[in-house]
Amino acid sequence: MFAMSLDDLLSRVPFLKLGKPAPRVAVVRLEGVIGGGGPSFSSRLTLITVADRLEAAFKRRGISAVALAINSPGGSPVQSAQITRRIRALAAEHKVPVFAFAEDVAASGGYMLALAADEIFADAASIVGSIGVVSGGFGFPEAIARLGVERRLYTTGPRKAMLDPFSPEKADDVARLREIQTGIHTYFKDMVRERRGQKLKAPEDILFTGDIWTGAEAVGLGLIDGIGDLKTVMQERFGKDVKVHLVGERRGLLRRRLGLASVGGGVTGWSDALIDSAERRLAWARFGL
Repeated sequence: MFAMSLDDLLSRVPFLKLGKPAPRVAVVRLEGVIGGGGPSFSSRLTLITVADRLEAAFKRRGISAVALAINSPGGSPVQSAQITRRIRALAAEHKVPVFAFAEDVAASGGYMLALAADEIFADAASIVGSIGVVSGGFGFPEAIARLGVERRLYTTGPRKAMLDPFSPEKADDVARLREIQTGIHTYFKDMVRERRGQKLKAPEDILFTGDIWTGAEAVGLGLIDGIGDLKTVMQERFGKDVKVHLVGERRGLLRRRLGLASVGGGVTGWSDALIDSAERRLAWARFGL
């Protein structure tokens, strides 16, 4: 007879062998124009539409990281910042590293979302950057004059109808808009400085012009950390057996693509949907997509 340790005994019982579980990464897709408004509100990226998925991703038991798959031309700076802050808060609460992966585009607000990650990756041909603020509109005062239309506008404040498209443009209105844009731009730049810090490799008069770069160029500028796709990078970090789990969306692909999640019936619903779709199409077209 000889003595056998408990470990030796357990190792000889096959059904008691407990293998180390494979590392797991929760993936959240952040795709589309950022911001609410229009009939297809739920097809856009807002804190409301992504909050549940973010919570579910970070609360998954035993995850090694959360990965953000980003494909967005930007949009609302407020919604971009709110989503970014929520991701950082969840990362701090659950002590989980975050990785961002730019697909076709992570520009403007889309790049702001990427700043929520501890490390940012992209394809060599991805479009990255656009650290700036843009406002656009149309002016119709001459057009309505030719049509014989009389503009009637009543306000209780001199700026209440600022930049009204049916009234002549005023220099002080434009100056006020510039002030607002400058404030938002400063907020964006501060976020880039905070999140990228010493990783930035180019002067600010290059980085903060609103210009865009390919992923390959963005690495050299320090805007991203490397070139790579989600699965490959996660395997390099956590091993070949890493399990990548996509945190599902509630709406179907066709419904999401058509932007019809909350469109009402009738002519008005369809016309609003077409206008909203055109606006989203223009947002992507800025980047040749």
